[in-house]
Amino acid sequence: MEKGLTNNLKNGNLYIHLMSTRVKKQFYILDSSEISPYILLQEKEFDETLVKCTVMDDRKEEKMKKEENGRKVYVVGHKNPDTDSICSAIAYADLKTKLTGIEHTPRRAGQLNEETQYVLERFGVKVPALLSDLRVQIKDVELRHVEGIQGSMSIKTAWAEMKELNIKTLPVTRNGKLEGLITIGDIATSYMDVYDSTILSTARTQYRNIASAVGGKVITGNAHSYLQKGKVAIASSSKVLMSEFIKENDLLIVGDRPDAQQYGIDANVGCIVVCHNAPIADRIIQQAEERQIVMIQTPYDTFTVARQINQSIPVRHFMSKEGLVTFRMRDYVDDVKEVMARKKFRDFPILDGKGNFLGFISRRRLLNCRKKQVILVDHNEKNQAVDGVEEAEVLEIIDHHRLSSIETMGPVFFRNQPVGCTATIIYQMYQEEDILVDAQNAALLCSAIISDTLMFRSPTCTPLDEQSARNLARIAGIEIEELAQEMFHAGSNLKGKTAEEICFLDFKQFTVNDTVFGVGQVNSMSADELKEIKEIVLPHLEKARKSHSLDMIFFMLTDIIAESSELLCCGMEAREKIINAYDLREDTADLMLKGVVSRKKQLVPTLVGALQQ
Repeated sequence: MEKGLTNNLKNGNLYIHLMSTRVKKQFYILDSSEISPYILLQEKEFDETLVKCTVMDDRKEEKMKKEENGRKVYVVGHKNPDTDSICSAIAYADLKTKLTGIEHTPRRAGQLNEETQYVLERFGVKVPALLSDLRVQIKDVELRHVEGIQGSMSIKTAWAEMKELNIKTLPVTRNGKLEGLITIGDIATSYMDVYDSTILSTARTQYRNIASAVGGKVITGNAHSYLQKGKVAIASSSKVLMSEFIKENDLLIVGDRPDAQQYGIDANVGCIVVCHNAPIADRIIQQAEERQIVMIQTPYDTFTVARQINQSIPVRHFMSKEGLVTFRMRDYVDDVKEVMARKKFRDFPILDGKGNFLGFISRRRLLNCRKKQVILVDHNEKNQAVDGVEEAEVLEIIDHHRLSSIETMGPVFFRNQPVGCTATIIYQMYQEEDILVDAQNAALLCSAIISDTLMFRSPTCTPLDEQSARNLARIAGIEIEELAQEMFHAGSNLKGKTAEEICFLDFKQFTVNDTVFGVGQVNSMSADELKEIKEIVLPHLEKARKSHSLDMIFFMLTDIIAESSELLCCGMEAREKIINAYDLREDTADLMLKGVVSRKKQLVPTLVGALQQ
């Protein structure tokens, strides 16, 4: 350290240059609020302790930079999430965190179905938090953090703090709660628009604030007490004239005239300010103490004291406290901008849920706000994505469905493979990066493959899906057949669910030309269970269609054992389209689709073809 310290005496100032042979090395300078390789010290103030430094090691430096520059990335599946959507998000977030060192957090875009809940509970995995909107919020914007001041602080001190911090607004807080705002404009008002000689008592000004404002010290009396009555007066006339305007409890400004000081004592004023550091007789001090009169001695002249004394007024007297425009951390930036456009304020306070002040936001800072970063798994359709996805920065898309309508502002890593499950792709990526899948994530990925491929019975299932599932099962130490049976039973056990909830547990929406339709699905190994679900769902379909503004709605009751589905539908020409598409009898009572178990590969493509004719 000594070798890297060079001192140069220049123009009476000591410049200390801290140098290091290590690249990108930083130093923290003790007893200094600024962190810099250069420190300017007055020679007379030089002390060895001031140059004691703590050298950060490379790992700490790297960590700080990562925390500063790194941003949380959300990994999320589609709305009405299924097991694949949730489990793939969890496992891929883990993989990306290990690869990049940046926190990737799994999220869900909707309510979990019973099957997925069972999987997470069985393997002890916490349910991902809900991500309902990707629009930028105040919490995504860098706030200007300013410590709150007390309402008792003088406007002089507040002004000094504003100059030091180069800001124009200070928050006035009490126990963290915002009480008001004091601005440069408010302080200017205290100088230009106040002509009331009783302003100090009206504002209940503390005597220590008065002493500070006039650069003086309290000689007698309680410095912490308040001027509560009377006006400010100057003893510049004869005793006869003073008797006409100087009254009890006033604050009296005097010079070096002992008779004026004595008159203040006799008149029982509240405070006497003695200018020019004029001497005060012992008898006067004694009388003042007996009467509990505050005496302040200042080096300033009478004119200066008269100018400066109003600076002692506490900020609470001038602060704005009515009609404050505040925002919360969860407020969306778009909504905030609309409010800001109607207001002329420079700074807007940000509060937490309990009303505690957190910082300021300005129009300029909104221009530099950063979009939320997100990775989409198991979907690439805008209508299936989290609301506000068009305003987010989409970094990656990992999917196994048909290409659709997601648009991005910039380049994006897109991986789409014709396999039965997104989890299969995620497992491949673990292998490609030579990263071992832990038992918990292996269990989740295996469960996702079982769910999406209906335990390898779906036509979407590929040999890669089945091979991946069996490898993952060995890692997790689980039996596939046993797990599948329990999962499907949990998924079809909809006891306590409303018809609305059942309809949209596993639901996806599609658009073909001008036709908007939705398809829901329930899988079960029990025909009796499916019959019960049909009795609940069928009467509700028309209401569900209208409430979601759909032209058609379809609901698949899939029997995994029989490898078939009964299709419920409503909407203009919905039944006719299915009959024509699958060449069914027109007088058939139930729409039974033999061998149809996959919504993605067997039903939706057929429907799309029928609607395009």
